[in-house]
Amino acid sequence: MDNRYNRHNRCKYSLKAHIVLVTKYRKQLLKDNIAEDIKQKNLDICNFNHWEIMAIETDKDHIHFLIEYDTTDRVCDIVKVIKQESTYYLWCKYNSFLSKHYWKKKIFWS
Repeated sequence: MDNRYNRHNRCKYSLKAHIVLVTKYRKQLLKDNIAEDIKQKNLDICNFNHWEIMAIETDKDHIHFLIEYDTTDRVCDIVKVIKQESTYYLWCKYNSFLSKHYWKKKIFWS
């Protein structure tokens, strides 16, 4: 049996998306603890929503994902959920640090 494909309701599929999220104004904030925390939070978000992260890596100002998802999900919804929940999490945990960089609104991703 070929395990590269998923099956559901007479459909055979293998949907993957390469997503790159960039910090607002390309600020180099994804370092040390923030990078590890954002990776773990994104893994938790994807596990909760039944998406599989096949690869994840951060650089100083962006993060790459390779996500496998179901036919009932849309890429725009996946990106929206990841950006919203990770931004809220980071602002709860690193409020004093982020308020020095983004002083108008509670934003993180561009």
